[in-house]
Amino acid sequence: MKGFTRREALALAAGSLFGAQQDDVTFKAGVKVVNILASVRTKKGEFVTDLTKDDFTILENGKPQTIRYFSRETDLPLTLGLMVDTSMSQQRVLEQERSACFHFLDQVLRPDKDKVFIMQFDMAVMLRQELTGSHHKLDEVLAVVDTPTRSELQMQQGAGTLLYDAMFKGARDVMANQLNRKALIVMTDGVDTGSETSLAAAIEAAQRTDTLIYSIEFSDEGYYGGFPGMGPDGKGVLVRMAKETGGSFFAVTKKRSIDQIFDMIQMELRSQYSIGYVSDEPVRISEFRKLQLTADRKGLSLQYRDRYWAQR
Repeated sequence: MKGFTRREALALAAGSLFGAQQDDVTFKAGVKVVNILASVRTKKGEFVTDLTKDDFTILENGKPQTIRYFSRETDLPLTLGLMVDTSMSQQRVLEQERSACFHFLDQVLRPDKDKVFIMQFDMAVMLRQELTGSHHKLDEVLAVVDTPTRSELQMQQGAGTLLYDAMFKGARDVMANQLNRKALIVMTDGVDTGSETSLAAAIEAAQRTDTLIYSIEFSDEGYYGGFPGMGPDGKGVLVRMAKETGGSFFAVTKKRSIDQIFDMIQMELRSQYSIGYVSDEPVRISEFRKLQLTADRKGLSLQYRDRYWAQR
């Protein structure tokens, strides 16, 4: 790598190997490489996959940075979490969610490269399947992911949908030590009724572990009275989760099925740019730093996380 020291070259080679959104990863060589995953679309929503390094500009806390690592990520390993809301409000849509998950795993999971875990949440948060590349294990667990039984509901103490707790645990407890492209895919109506974790803390856990959140709003209007607007509005929560982590928000509607949404997520995961730089500002204290990514070509929309955690 012409123009780099040996230590920087080793670090960037490691970043190329890991090839994910590895913001502020500290490699043994001692160089901290900030990596950003970005999706680029036209005004019509079509993915743009022919940009080069010279088409992008990065600012960190308003200061221009030199892009040293760049690639279009189409074949790098994925580490995914399927986060399934199994509270009673999801009882009538759960089978559709389960079917879509089966289809998604069939289309996306490459046992020799990718890993997936399954976590369900209702009045408790349960890691039903640890990270694995086994279709068989994941299919077995998905088949039994379900809403609480009557006896479990009778024994229930406290609230019934721990969405924020689940997202926090998925990011902090599972994703923290993973190196590939990481994403949590959450299927829920967006309603939280009693988590100890706040929404802000759940988002921050994803940001600190370089994890995208893809949120899918799937509501059973009948559960809240059968009329639009009768139940709690979880859309704002799900939009915020996605936007602040660099992921995407989707809503299941009559015109857009959950299967179609999973296909869109798959396409997005395979159409990202990985852009890396070494900050010119030493880390004196651990802090979040603001990121701004732009493309020179006009009429494009960029999707990426807008800050990263700089660890001292």
